[in-house]
Amino acid sequence: MHENFLFVLGLTCFAGAATTVGSFIAFFAKRTNTRFLCAALGFSAGVMIYVSFVELLNDAKEMLGAIHGPRAGGLVAVSSFFAGILLAAVIDRLVPSYENPHEIRNVEEMHKPVSAVAAEARDARLMRAGVVFALAIALHNFPEGLATFMTGMADIKLGITVAVAIAIHNIPEGIAISVPVYYATGSRRKAFVWSALSGAAEPLGALAGYALLYPFMNDSVLGVMMALVAGIMVFISFDELLPMAEEYGEHHICLYGLIAGMAVMAVSLILV
Repeated sequence: MHENFLFVLGLTCFAGAATTVGSFIAFFAKRTNTRFLCAALGFSAGVMIYVSFVELLNDAKEMLGAIHGPRAGGLVAVSSFFAGILLAAVIDRLVPSYENPHEIRNVEEMHKPVSAVAAEARDARLMRAGVVFALAIALHNFPEGLATFMTGMADIKLGITVAVAIAIHNIPEGIAISVPVYYATGSRRKAFVWSALSGAAEPLGALAGYALLYPFMNDSVLGVMMALVAGIMVFISFDELLPMAEEYGEHHICLYGLIAGMAVMAVSLILV
């Protein structure tokens, strides 16, 4: 499992670093291109949903079935899948909505008159507890880092695909983090730093998962983890990506992006 460790960890860092792209957009763009973000988020969700159901969950069933028998292996795989959904849901509930980095915010908000920004900063108190804020972001991004890392360790090609999908998802997250931090501090530098720290939580999640699982890793544990990651990615898609896409743009643009993501993933898995 350690052979591809550095490359897969690099993929996780790449996915996490995409939050800084969102920060740059927030700082330098005058308007949010909502149609593009809507399509991109839909595309990302399509990739992750297709990979979860068609590849990861099926591979987990086959791997666990070969060890425990078709019926028992299938039951373990399905149970692990829903355990992944439950894990992601619990982590999501631990993050206060007040500090949730996936709340929709547009870059236009950063270009309000100074007096309006100052007023919102006083009222919102978005930086009332920086440590709590950092912990909330880390909790929220932990399963994303784990999903990218474990998928890459199981299959490099799928890992690259998931890393790109997570990176697309992290761009608007960078905007969502930078805007309120800028409100609270008036500092673009601090907003950028907080956004970068959010992205750093993903490779930290990957490293934590690796450290905990490596001593026990075998085909059975890997099969469970693949199904668990599939559940995490399905939850992320339905709870974060698709609702965020709907809020950023039109329903049909989101749907077209979703279908395009599935189609590209299906063709790439056949050809590669």
